[in-house]
Amino acid sequence: MMSTTQLLGGLASLVLVSACGSLGSQSAFPAMNDFGRTKDGTAVQLYTLTNAGGLSATLTNFGATLVSLHAPDRDGAMADVVLGFDDVSGYEGEGNQYFGCIAGRVANRIAKGAFTLDGADHQLAVNNEPNHLHGGDSGFGQKVWDATMILRDGAQGVTFVYVSPAGEENYPGTLTTSVTYLLTDKNELRLEYAATTDAPTLVNLTHHSYFNLAGHGAPTILDHVLEINASHYTPCDDTLIPTGELAPVAGTALDFRTMQGIGKRIATLDATPALGYDHNFALDGRGMRQACFLYHASSGRTLTIRTDEPGLQFYTGNFLFGQPGKGGATYAHRSGLCLEAQHFPDSIHHADFPSVVLEPGQTYAQKTVHVFGTW
Repeated sequence: MMSTTQLLGGLASLVLVSACGSLGSQSAFPAMNDFGRTKDGTAVQLYTLTNAGGLSATLTNFGATLVSLHAPDRDGAMADVVLGFDDVSGYEGEGNQYFGCIAGRVANRIAKGAFTLDGADHQLAVNNEPNHLHGGDSGFGQKVWDATMILRDGAQGVTFVYVSPAGEENYPGTLTTSVTYLLTDKNELRLEYAATTDAPTLVNLTHHSYFNLAGHGAPTILDHVLEINASHYTPCDDTLIPTGELAPVAGTALDFRTMQGIGKRIATLDATPALGYDHNFALDGRGMRQACFLYHASSGRTLTIRTDEPGLQFYTGNFLFGQPGKGGATYAHRSGLCLEAQHFPDSIHHADFPSVVLEPGQTYAQKTVHVFGTW
């Protein structure tokens, strides 16, 4: 088990070892630029990672957010495949629907924002009526994280750390969280998470990028093809809270066990509470394994996600409304999709679901890898 002090000490050691790694010079570290100031005047930075394959990723310490990811198509033409904004003001604006951020303390929904832990009742913000969503009114995606540029095994990266004090958003316990992004020469964007607490609390972190493999600003993701390694999903009530059942995907519009066009069956879900795809899939297998494969035929771009998490939330941007984004682009309804590796929604109320409770002396840890390619 790892204490908060050990976690922070380990991060410091990682940075020291990375700085002495095989690349060996400050010029090989990620580039850093200003990204504007928050409404309260805090300066925010932008970090650019590159690899030998020509990929580049930009990150900001506001929300530990992925701002852009440039990847080649089958002919080598580059496009930015994630939705986002040109500066921090966009991420503080009404058009930001968790674009690219780390969602927490608890990603996804908690029924009525209420839970009981060790005999104590806790009432969180109800920011997605009638439930709590993605950490509350000012969750991790709205925080300025500490950032350290790193090199590890020839890969550029950034480690973000945020200390959430006890009582923030009414969660118990002081939670110290780190998220490391690494861009490898295998065209992987690796995310490594760790968290410790000084009192029992809840933790369920996820990465919330909206992807469009045709390039951000393209009008739809319904022309993408998707495969999800899940034979079951968690059915929900009318407020998108799981009933507790694990139901088979066979015979439903949620059966992505073989590659399916996203637009092929989505209309059958339009009149449901999800308003399209907004479902948690119970991934098959355990440990690090492939969760999903996404393909865009016109460009040939692919995205493979591997994770050690038990669930994957697939969301088709049903609430995008044409808000302005980077470079003058607009983000139309269903022009971006999310593939969020995480624990199941509302796990605290379902004893059979994987637990999201973190105790002192334990370390929350997960890894999720996004692999970009062409086909």
